[in-house]
Amino acid sequence: MSASPLISDLEPGDPRWDTALLVLQELRSHLTADTLDTVLREGTPQGLRFTGIFVDGVYVAIAGWRIISNTSALRKLYVDDLVAAASLRSAGHGHLLLDHLTERARQANCTTIDLDSGGQRFDAHRFYLRVPRSCVCTECVVLDMPHVPKTCHMGAM
Repeated sequence: MSASPLISDLEPGDPRWDTALLVLQELRSHLTADTLDTVLREGTPQGLRFTGIFVDGVYVAIAGWRIISNTSALRKLYVDDLVAAASLRSAGHGHLLLDHLTERARQANCTTIDLDSGGQRFDAHRFYLRVPRSCVCTECVVLDMPHVPKTCHMGAM
C-alpha cells in the first residue's frame, strides 16, 4: 500500500534531488546533475524554488516556480517546470501540486499563476484544460486567482 503523498520543498544540496531529478528530466531531458546544480546556484538567488510530491521514498511530481513582479500582473507565481512521472500520470499528483502552488500564490498575494507550455505538449494541454479557472493559450497557461476578479486577456500577455 502506498504512503500518503508528502509535499515538500527541495533546497539546493538536498539528497532527495537524486529522485526528483529523474522526474524533472522527463520534461527537461537536457538536465544533468551538474547542470541542475548550476541552475540552482544561479536561480535560487533569483527566486527559483522547487516543490515536489514525495511518495514511498521517491518524487513523483515536481514544480519549479518563482514569484515575480511585473507591470501586467503586478505580482504572480510563475511556473518554470511542472511535471509528474509518466508512469504515475492521472494519479492526481499534478492537480495536488498545482493546488499547493495556488495556495502559495494566494498567501503571497499573487494575482495569477502563469506558466508556459510548448505547443507540442498535447497531454499537458489536456491536463490544463481540466484545471478550473485556467486560460490555455498556444504556449501559455494562466490561472486566475479566485479572490481577484480577472479574465484572461490574450493581448495583455
